[in-house]
This record gives sequence, structure tokens and C-alpha cells, in this order.
Amino acid sequence: MPELFEDRAPAMAVLSVAGPLDAEEERPVLPPEFNWRDYTVMLLHVAAEIEHSLMVQYLFAAYSMGGPQVPAGLRDDVRGWQEVILGIAKEEMGHLVTVQNLLTVLGGPINLDREDYPWGSDFYPFAFNLQPLTADSLAKYVVAESPSTWSGPEATAIKERAAKASGDYVNRVGALYGRVDAILKNKDFLPDELFHADTLPYQASWDEWGRGYTRGERGQDSGNVPDVKSPELLVFGVFSRDSAREALHEIGEQGEAPDADEQDETSHFNRFLGIYRALTALPEDQQALVSRPVAQNPVTAHRLDESEPVGYAAAEVTTNPITDPVTALWGHLFNLRYRMLLTDISHAFLLSGPVDNGGVLTGRGALVHRAFAEMYNLRALAGRLVELPLEEGVPGGLLAGPPFEMPYSLELPHHDHDRWLLQRDLVQASQLLTDQLLGTDPAGAVDPYLVALRESDRRTLAQIEHVLSHKGCTR
Repeated sequence: MPELFEDRAPAMAVLSVAGPLDAEEERPVLPPEFNWRDYTVMLLHVAAEIEHSLMVQYLFAAYSMGGPQVPAGLRDDVRGWQEVILGIAKEEMGHLVTVQNLLTVLGGPINLDREDYPWGSDFYPFAFNLQPLTADSLAKYVVAESPSTWSGPEATAIKERAAKASGDYVNRVGALYGRVDAILKNKDFLPDELFHADTLPYQASWDEWGRGYTRGERGQDSGNVPDVKSPELLVFGVFSRDSAREALHEIGEQGEAPDADEQDETSHFNRFLGIYRALTALPEDQQALVSRPVAQNPVTAHRLDESEPVGYAAAEVTTNPITDPVTALWGHLFNLRYRMLLTDISHAFLLSGPVDNGGVLTGRGALVHRAFAEMYNLRALAGRLVELPLEEGVPGGLLAGPPFEMPYSLELPHHDHDRWLLQRDLVQASQLLTDQLLGTDPAGAVDPYLVALRESDRRTLAQIEHVLSHKGCTR
């Protein structure tokens, strides 16, 4: 999935992962109100939200990097660091899709939701916070991806910095996967018959979603940045207990680096740690120039009283409304295309079979194809938003960034016909926003990206109308 990314105090003690989880994995405790299958589905729902949240925060940090303020001598380094973080975000997308496969094989509903404002759960590594890349944010990412064996003076210092930056203890992502695996491996908890191999045709496959990668290889150059390896996208079909555990193992290994092996350059932990060391080796005045002056947590509407910070355990997260009217339109368009991406992925999981039939895209194939198109769109829109003003009439003020606001709902209609009606609604909404943006330039200049987007939407709408008129698409 390359296109999108290139260019606390415990609330429920039984669910807390802030410390004792690793020790209890040999025999996890079943909380009240659950049986083991339902509890596993709940944990996988949380895992999906964590993967989604981390992906978005990593993307925001990477998009913030660069700009004219970066000293000439640092530009190659900053571009390289940006590519590494974008690569990690790509891999998080693979993890997110694989978790959907795990949910599907157990007969649970998929979950493409994520943490938002306000929110709190003891499973989350840290409070959701879209922020430019800094040494403080990097410290949180390092700790969240770290293995349980990581220790020593450097580990202690980074953990302390991460805790201070987040306002609370930073949880390790791997701890949650350890709990899930401890359940999966026990046949008394989950009998073999609970793994539905017949769901495999509905699951995402590497062949569909691994576009642009060579399976099992990270040796490709990223192209425009020498010495930066391309990420390895992991998308695993799941059909049994063993395949489920293998998928979890591979996801965990890619994140943590088993036994804190610093020679394992493929792990998220070691890649983040390498950037942290390089960034903190710079003088502080140069560290501050690595990223643009992008506002934290930009939002397109005053959904929260900006004078009241959002509380998350001991942390406070404040949103920054985009008040420049033109920038706000770009922000709305970004949010809409983000919703379209999530809708395309979710819709594809409801259809089975190949992506094409004799060279002609199937309904599932069209959705996968459009999901990749939305990844291109989000990258292009984010590139605009990190250069546009947050507030109207404030020269030299903060810049906006991609808001990544979640839609009011990710639920899809029950009937196939109505799901395609939703797809049509979203494209028509995009057409309205695109027309508004095309009319904002006082000089009457035509934005080539918006013109191309309008033409793409016109073709997509024609395809959807064809599906709606087909007799097989019924209520």
C-alpha cells in the first residue's frame, strides 16, 4: 500500500497492560461479561484501533517533515528519516489489514475505527495526538514499539522522556499481542472449529494489497532516497490457529525486534531508535527546524471548546481549528477522501473472489483499485495542507496539516444496493467540494490536481451508476 505514504491511569484494572501483562500471559484471566471467543474479538478490535491510530500519527509526523526552513546540510538526512517513517506507516497499514483477517476468521466484525478525541483506554500506547516530528514524539514511538527486554541507561532515559511527553506511562504495543497469542494457543479457550477457513476468499490477500513490493524482501531501494530500504508489507490470510499465531508473530516481530537486537534494521523499534539518536545528536536549534511549524491536532470544525483541553489520564490534548476558509475546504476534502478510503476497504471485505474476471475488474477489484487511488489523493492533499495557513490573516502563523478526522460512522448499510448508494453519496460530496475549491482562486487559475480529481470522480460515478443499474445489485 505505498501510495498513501510516499512523497494513563487505569480505567479498568482487568484490562490494564501497564506492567503486569507480560507476566500473566501464560494464563490470561477472562474478564466478566465475556467468553474466550468474544474476549479475543474485543482484543483484536483494540489491536485494529491501535494499528490505525499509530499509522495516522506516524503519517502526520512524516508529512510535517521537510520544508524551506530545513538547513541545506540537513535536507538529505531529513528526507531519509521521512522515508523511513513513511515506510513504517505503510507496514502499520499491513498490520491493520491482517488484524481484519484475524477478526474475519473468528467470525467477528471487522473494525477500521480508531482512537479519536476524546478517548482513553489502558491498551493504547499513549494519547492520540497528531503532532509534528520532535524528539519528544519520537521517544513515544520508540517506547511504544519497544520489546519487553529493552533496558539500560538509554532505555531508561527515553522511557522517562516519553512518559513526560505523553503525561503518563507509555504502553508497549507488543503486550496486547502477547495476550491475544496466549489465548490463541490454548485449545481449551478457542477450539479448532472456531477458526473458519471458508472466510479466506473474503479476506485481504498480499496479492491484492502488496502492490509495488516483492514478497519477503526489503532490499529494494526506495528510489529517490539512497540507502533507504523499502518497507516489507505483511498481509497474511488466516485459516487456522497456526496461521493466526504466525500472523501475530510476524506483526510483533516487525514492530519490536525480538530480544532488542540492534542489528535487526527491519523492526519499527530499531528504525525509530536510529532516527531518535540521529535527531538528538543535533543542536536543539537545528532539531526544531526538521519539521514545518504545523499545528497539532488540526480540525475542520469547532467540535470541542478550544479553551477546554481534552483530558486523557494525566495528559492534555488540545485541538486547533482550521479557521482559514480556503484551507478548511482542503481539510474537508482530505477528511472526505480519508472516509472514502476506509469505506472502500470495509466494503471490499464484504465481497469475495478475485479482483478481476477475464481482465475486467470485479466489484471487489474496483474497490481495491479505488482504495489505492485514495492513498494517492491523501498524499497529495496532505502535501497541500502542510503548506497552507491554519488561521486567516495571520502572516507567519502556524500551518495546517492533514486533520484525519473520523467520519460520523463507519457502519455500512446491510443491503448491497445501499452500500453502493453510499459510495455514490461520497463521490457526489467530493464533486461539490472540488467545485468550491476551483472557485476560490481570485485570479481564476485552474488547479491541475483538482481538475484531475474532478475527472476521476466523474469516471468513478459512472462506474457506480453502472453497478446500481445492474440487476444483481438489489435490496
